[in-house]
This record gives sequence, structure tokens and C-alpha cells, in this order.
Amino acid sequence: MSGPHDQSELDVAGQVIELVHRLGGPAAQAEAVVTRADLALTRFANSFIHQNVAESGVGVRLRVHVDGRTAAGSGSVVTPDGLSALVERTLAAARLCPPDPAWPGLTPAAPTPSGVPVDEATAYAEPDERAERVRAFVTAVGGLEAAGYCRTALRSSAFANSAGHSAQGRTAEAAMDGIARTGGADGVVRLAADRLADLDGAVLGARAAAKARAAADPVELSPGRYEVVLEPAAVADLLQNLSFYGFNGKRYGERQSFAQPGTAQFDPAVTLVDDPLGGSGLPFDVEGTPRGPVTLVDAGTTRAVAHDRRTAAEVGTVSTGHAVPGGATWGPMPRNLRLSPAAQAPTAGPAGSGTGASEWVGGGDLSGAVVDPDTAALVTGVRRGLLVSDLWYTRVLDPKSLVVTGLTRNGVWLVEDGVVARAVRDFRFTEAYPRALGPGAVLGLGRLPARQPDRVDGVWWEAPALRLASWNFTGGASG
Repeated sequence: MSGPHDQSELDVAGQVIELVHRLGGPAAQAEAVVTRADLALTRFANSFIHQNVAESGVGVRLRVHVDGRTAAGSGSVVTPDGLSALVERTLAAARLCPPDPAWPGLTPAAPTPSGVPVDEATAYAEPDERAERVRAFVTAVGGLEAAGYCRTALRSSAFANSAGHSAQGRTAEAAMDGIARTGGADGVVRLAADRLADLDGAVLGARAAAKARAAADPVELSPGRYEVVLEPAAVADLLQNLSFYGFNGKRYGERQSFAQPGTAQFDPAVTLVDDPLGGSGLPFDVEGTPRGPVTLVDAGTTRAVAHDRRTAAEVGTVSTGHAVPGGATWGPMPRNLRLSPAAQAPTAGPAGSGTGASEWVGGGDLSGAVVDPDTAALVTGVRRGLLVSDLWYTRVLDPKSLVVTGLTRNGVWLVEDGVVARAVRDFRFTEAYPRALGPGAVLGLGRLPARQPDRVDGVWWEAPALRLASWNFTGGASG
């Protein structure tokens, strides 16, 4: 952190608000978020660690509303001069902005939940602790080429505004993303958790290696509609696109979302909950609104979309605590989304870690393509269909109906009469995600969700394996 280290994030946020009132006048409205992030990454390729990096930085976000005009600014220098410069240039920008008649006002003072307890061992993990997991992963792949990363992160954030509201919180998370490769075949595993101790490099490496070996020598298969079993990494792409395009309050207000609250748009087996306090999420958003679980889909019926203060005011409701940096452009989005069956029984292992029955790797499956009991149970019911490990390079063709095109990767297998028969080559697909999850379309959900990390710190998707009645594969991956 630049500047005095004995200042808390809340102290800095309060100083920013005081500067706004001093320089912009007592009528100026302002909100400030100060976040310190300590990020550490151990990356490996060709089965060797080639990079170990750590960084600690502070970011200050300021939004002001002065004389009916709104502007935002950010900075990373928290000395008195640095904070004064941030406030001065943000106030200057506000004077140049057009009037903002839809300004929703500041978040009033309100209690903020305490958030998830931080695992201090994860927050301050040493490089050798991440390296131990990399070593275990590389050993477990049994001579295959291995690559990926293990990361840990700690965030400490505070909020203050000129309406007298303040909040603060800390979060820590760990994640591992690894690939095992043999020839042209890859096997991938991804897992995020609140504790580094919940990441078992040996189990993850064994799973990646089993899938890579099972994906060797794929054959061509004709495109068409197939029943599918999607593994958690693939399901995470569904959740991400549903979040960004469907349950986004800005798109909903602009009538560019499929969401129709009160309508049974999904299969009754589907429940979607955004739950930042069920994992490494802060207990407040960038507008200071307290956060908690928000049920977006309840047993197949759409119940809500995510709102910040502006989108909520536009449709006559209240913020759900989903304001994000850049929200004026992108809109509020759920970023800690969990898919679960409508009646989900408690599962073994730490919440969201996916570690229940973690030692099960390919049990009873001679192909090695199936590496966990959830997927095995879903595959057993498939008469003829495909097992898909991962989706990538997905692009939205029609935001309103959420038609998405993309590619499979890291393993696709033909399933016949409940048994994995052979590896097949990657496909291109074009599918409407809400339709694929629609009434009658979900044939089964796993009971041990695996938290999938996002590239953005603090964002995750908790996804079980998922069996769907139909998925539209339109051609080969090169087509």
C-alpha cells in the first residue's frame, strides 16, 4: 500500500468523504470504496514451477453527485496528496458531465452482515504451501505433461458515504486450475475454496490424468442433438452467461433479458441462488448495500434479477446488493451463483469445496473419463448421449433468448447404455441456455457441487454435474 501502513481501509474511505465535502461543498454526495488486495500465484508448465509471484495493492473508487451531475474516479495512491488529486479530478469530471435526473441517491445507514470468517492460513499462505499442491498434482499425473496454477488471495475492503453509512469486510480464497496432457488430449480440473487446505493436489492431478488418458484417440461423430452430461467446469459457463445476460438488472430494465419473474422458465429441479456469504464474497457491494443470499430461481420459477440502486429505482424495487465496478456500463450481475436441486440434502465436505468423496477417481469406469460419483450416477441413466468436460470460447448470438455458440474442449465422450464407449472429437455447439434448462429438460443434477473459480478474484460459480435432455451440436470444432 502506498502511504502510511497504519491507516485502515475504513480510515482512508472516511478521509475521501471529508475531502469531497471540503472541496465540493457540504451538498456534495459521495461514496468511496477502498480495497486492499494481496494476491499470490504459483504457476507451472511442462510439469515444473516457472513462476511464483505476489502483489499487494490498494484501490480507491470514488463516485460523486454534485449539482445534479454524477462522475466516478479511481486511484491507487492513498497519501494525502494522492487522495486530494483523486477528489479534485472526480469533482472536475462531474462539472463536465450531463445532468443525471435518474440519480438514485446514496445507500442509507444499515447494519452489514459479518461475512465469512477468514481462514488466516489461506490469507497468509507461503509459496511452499502452494508448491506442495503443485508437486502433488505433478506426481499424480504419472509422467503426463502438467500445467496450471495454484493461487491464494486476501481482500480487505471498506465503504463510506456522506449519508453516514460505512461497512467493512475481509475475504480469503484459494483456487487450483490444472491440466494433464498426453499427445493431443487434455484433462482439466478446477476447484476454488475458502481454505487452501481443501485443495488436494494429488486428487486433482489424478482426475486430470484419468481424463486425459481417456480422451486419447477420439473419433468423429456426426453433429446433431444429443442428450448430455455436463461436468461442473462446463456447467459454470451456463451459470456465467445466465448471470451476465439473464439475471442482470440493467438488461432486464432494457428488455434485453429472458427473465420473467413469476414465470416457470426452468425445470422444477433447478434452483439458482446468488450467495456471496456462502463463499469468498464481501458482505456489501460497491454502493455499500448489505449483501445476502438472493434466490433468482426457485424450483424452476424465476423469482428475481440482480439490481443495484439505479436499476432498482428504474423498475420500482430495491437494490439486491449487486452493484459492481463499471455497473453503469455492464449492469449489476450475480457473481457468486450456486446451482442446486430444488431439494438439496446436506453433503459431506466443506461447503462449496466439492471434496465429499474426493478420493473417488474413475471407480468402476474402465475408460477413466468419469472421475467422480456424481457424474457416474448421471452417466448411468444415459441411453445414447455425450459426456462433456468443458465449454470455452462461448459467445452470445442473441442476448434476449440467450442463444450461445461455443466449443467443447478437454474431453468429450460418447455414452451408450450408461457406459462411456469412446472419446469423440470436439464439437461446435449453438444452444439457447434457458431452453436447455427449461421445464422437462433437466434429467438429473449431481449432489456434490464443485466451486469453479473465475478469472476475477472473489467471483465463483458453484456447479454440480448436470444431465440435460438435449444439446445442439452444430459441427466440428474447426467449423
